[in-house]
Amino acid sequence: MSPNKKPIESLKLNNGLSIPNVALGTWKASPDDCYNSVMTALKSGYTHIDTARIYRNEVSVGRAVNDFLKQSHLKREDLFITTKISPFEFQDPENAILDSLERLQLDYVDLYLMHHCVAEVTGEGITPRDENGFRKHISPEVFSYVDAYRLLQNLVAKGYTKSIGICNINSPKIQRLLETKDLIPPAVVQCEIHPYLPQHELVEFCKANNIVVESYSPLGSTGAPLLQDSVIVEIAQKYGVTPACVAISWAVARGTVVLPKSTTAQRIKENMFLIELDEEDVNLIGSIYKRMTKRYLEPKWKINVYDSDADFNPLT
Repeated sequence: MSPNKKPIESLKLNNGLSIPNVALGTWKASPDDCYNSVMTALKSGYTHIDTARIYRNEVSVGRAVNDFLKQSHLKREDLFITTKISPFEFQDPENAILDSLERLQLDYVDLYLMHHCVAEVTGEGITPRDENGFRKHISPEVFSYVDAYRLLQNLVAKGYTKSIGICNINSPKIQRLLETKDLIPPAVVQCEIHPYLPQHELVEFCKANNIVVESYSPLGSTGAPLLQDSVIVEIAQKYGVTPACVAISWAVARGTVVLPKSTTAQRIKENMFLIELDEEDVNLIGSIYKRMTKRYLEPKWKINVYDSDADFNPLT
């Protein structure tokens, strides 16, 4: 079968704005690699770049974005730039976003995300840890993710960001946000999603509540066996494309925004190549988790941040 190429498209957010459905992810990209990757992506046609305070590469992203804009016919409003507030900043989001904007050399970001659903102790570094290496968090009984989100929404009114959302969250926690008085609903939820962790219930819940889902680590993670999975490989052979193309196209076929990360120029360009998958192939890929389920991002906290609707669920 010859591949039926799909263009990158935009999805409508619940605030009326739009978000491109393919972005360059920059997690674990060093400053130099990040600059080169962002420049390659923008020159190749990407308009959506995803970074975060904790990635320590906002300066490189901002430098690349501004250099690209000087060289191209595009304007700032033609790009979609996302960054994230780290848990140690949750109690002071205005200063956090102003610091990010300074590093990015931008007047605003298009999307500002809470990076997790638990606040960390302030004043002790980017990832404060105890003597056993666990990340030091604030009890949700003292300051919860709902408290943090309430502060975050003020940044929209002040023009520092166009939209807000939250990462690494589950449906019950989203439901609590939606039911809390005087909170604007999150425009975006960003979570680890790939064929080994499809999060079907979360994706369907967000669709039903008009929230766009972003899939990070769509290829699994560095060293993950996903691209050697027999189902992915066979479908790739069927369409005459790479396994990475299949995994990324699957994420798009589900109606999510996909965030493939690479520092290799050729792969950055290849990750833009999307195909139209048959429905049976979409469903087949979506069933891989039944024999292989794996979460690759597991922050070392003494709480379960993923699997409970409780704010505070100590691990046993």
